[in-house]
Amino acid sequence: MGGRQFTRIGVVLLTVGMLAACGNSGGGGGGGSKSSSDAFTGRGPITLATGKDTSGNLQNQVNAWNKAHPSEKARIIELPEDADSQRQQMVQNAQTKSDAYTVLNLDVINTAEFAGNQWVLPIPKGKIDTSGFLPPALATATYFGKEYAVPWKTDGALLYYRSDLLKKAGISSPPKTWSEMQSDCTKVLKQPGTKGMSCYAGQFDKYEGLTCNFSEAVNSAGGEVINAQGKPDVDTPAAKKGLDFLVNGFKSGSIPKAAITYQEEPSRRAFQTNKLVFMRNWPYADALMKKEAASKVKGKFDVAPIPGLDGPGVSTLGGHNLAISAFAKNKASALDFVKYLTTQDAERKNLLATSEAPTIASLYDDQALVKKFPYLPILKQSVTKAKPRPQAVQYGDVTAAIEENAYDALQGKKTSDQALKDLQAKLQTLIK
Repeated sequence: MGGRQFTRIGVVLLTVGMLAACGNSGGGGGGGSKSSSDAFTGRGPITLATGKDTSGNLQNQVNAWNKAHPSEKARIIELPEDADSQRQQMVQNAQTKSDAYTVLNLDVINTAEFAGNQWVLPIPKGKIDTSGFLPPALATATYFGKEYAVPWKTDGALLYYRSDLLKKAGISSPPKTWSEMQSDCTKVLKQPGTKGMSCYAGQFDKYEGLTCNFSEAVNSAGGEVINAQGKPDVDTPAAKKGLDFLVNGFKSGSIPKAAITYQEEPSRRAFQTNKLVFMRNWPYADALMKKEAASKVKGKFDVAPIPGLDGPGVSTLGGHNLAISAFAKNKASALDFVKYLTTQDAERKNLLATSEAPTIASLYDDQALVKKFPYLPILKQSVTKAKPRPQAVQYGDVTAAIEENAYDALQGKKTSDQALKDLQAKLQTLIK
């Protein structure tokens, strides 16, 4: 679901701010004859390999396509819910050159790997107009200056907060800094009816979400995991301030001990059952907390930019792109299907049904949508300011190193200083 799940992969070391890579033996950006529009031939049934359709809206969109294209019907192939398993099955499908998967729903961090290995084809120029897409989202679909996918869903982190409790405590606006958030919590938790509540939680289990939360903390304190020269730069005072924000949260109890097991859904459930004042999560959570019967926070919460050390924080960029398998049949149908799912109308309908972040910029300024989703301007700000996860050839090892050291620091097994020193040393062996 949007940026909820992230995948450990190997991608090419990329320059900061773009995903145009330096190349590898996997085929550079050429792709030979496969890169031409001649490769996109054949019409007939197609498949979409994707994670679980939790909203049910994707099936609705596929049904509408099938009704209009009875001889080119699409079928959803739901992969395991776990993001790592999703990538593994897509890789296995590509390595065996199977035609089972036609269109791939790739995490943004997957695109370069699949493009570099020529497992997906460049989108023919002029076939799909991508000029209206958010630049950060479009950058994730680009490799060697070519678009190997089409941005479908993007993601920026949001701070969910209990607007009712802040108002009750006399707080007129959400916090912009970590210290303001702590001060607000102190006031809120003195109010009647807040017994058993904690201040804040994000996603701190030992998985890809921890890499996102750690990177956000470091970036929001003015630090970097990988600097502009592509070198590890995490053993710094700024990075320590970011990690200490999380470590001290666990030590003080501001972040509940249970949050060490939180992924996206457990943190959402904790917030919507009155256990948290503030929660860092992705846009998808908004719609679910407003409609689920189990939600106790309907009409009681709002969203804001995530806070940082001295002002609004910096989100990790999430999202998904649609790419077409180099080994699939009926690529002409697949290209039209990708175009269909990424039109302004389709993305608008998906936003209305799921609250997932669209990739088309104009939708964030649509006043009818803003009225229904007041957080859209905030989300646009989050996405446009967002930074990608560290880009490295051995990304799976890089994210594992981040998770291991950050997790040890959060559990108190290492000091922040030691965790960052160990992480710096490990990253230097992985990123050269």
